[in-house]
Amino acid sequence: MNAPESENDAPVGVFVGLTTLDIIHRVSSAPAPNEKITSSAQFVAAGGPAANAAVTFAALGGSAVLVTALGDEPVAELIKADLAAYGVRVLDAALGTSRSVPVSAVTVIESTGDRSVVSADAVHSEVPPPQDLETVVAGADVVLVDGHHPLIARAAAEHAAARVTTLVVDAGRWKPVMSELIPHVTDMVCSADFRTPGTSDTAATAAELVGAGVRTVVTTHGSEPVEWWSDGSSGSVDVEPVTAVDTVGAGDAFHGAYAYYSTQSCSLAERIDSSARVAALRCSMIGPRAWLDELSADTLHYPRTRKRQR
Repeated sequence: MNAPESENDAPVGVFVGLTTLDIIHRVSSAPAPNEKITSSAQFVAAGGPAANAAVTFAALGGSAVLVTALGDEPVAELIKADLAAYGVRVLDAALGTSRSVPVSAVTVIESTGDRSVVSADAVHSEVPPPQDLETVVAGADVVLVDGHHPLIARAAAEHAAARVTTLVVDAGRWKPVMSELIPHVTDMVCSADFRTPGTSDTAATAAELVGAGVRTVVTTHGSEPVEWWSDGSSGSVDVEPVTAVDTVGAGDAFHGAYAYYSTQSCSLAERIDSSARVAALRCSMIGPRAWLDELSADTLHYPRTRKRQR
């Protein structure tokens, strides 16, 4: 893992959205109905799109703040301890409540690294924004929202837009709050499955987002080239081949790296390439955290040069 940058040099990222407790099992094959099987390895870690992105951002040398809703139950304390160990500060909008924290049951197939997830989410959460959200966003170089905890996501997007701060949306799937976020978005990072309502493919979705004022749209396709549309141009960036052994959180790692590199003096293509390399490293190692020890400047091509402050 990179040595931390000095407090004055480290870019600040605010990550808004879902945090879960992930229970991960590696198995040789998926269980049949009513079958019990024994896993070859198991892991317990904090998960969720925003949380995983924040961990990646911190591992790259950034200062990460995760705005989420956990509450006071023992599972929440376990999650917070794990995130703190990896340099993520948690701003808990549900502090003082006994809400139930989502727990994800994750199965990873050993031969392919493919994962299956059963989990609750927070798409319809009604947890209000924490009182100091505006102050936290004011100190950010980049803000990322994943569409969970929509009241908090909307408020964070509005605060970011008011300060002309880069706002990245993790668009894994369409969520109801997306229509309210899009007017404020600078960068929409989409999965190949993401569709705006009424569109049938990635190109049509990108065209609609650009038409709605989104400055940059990026669409990942797993091991295939990453497509991008920005400032009237478009193109793609090849992805370095890797033998995938564990794909849990790979997209989240891409988003966290993308947020980090949006604070650096590099081109969009360089930003995408570096983010894809980070995601590839994640896929090449077993477990939710071991890969972070291999994340270093040598993994990437581009120097860490912070953009000038606004």
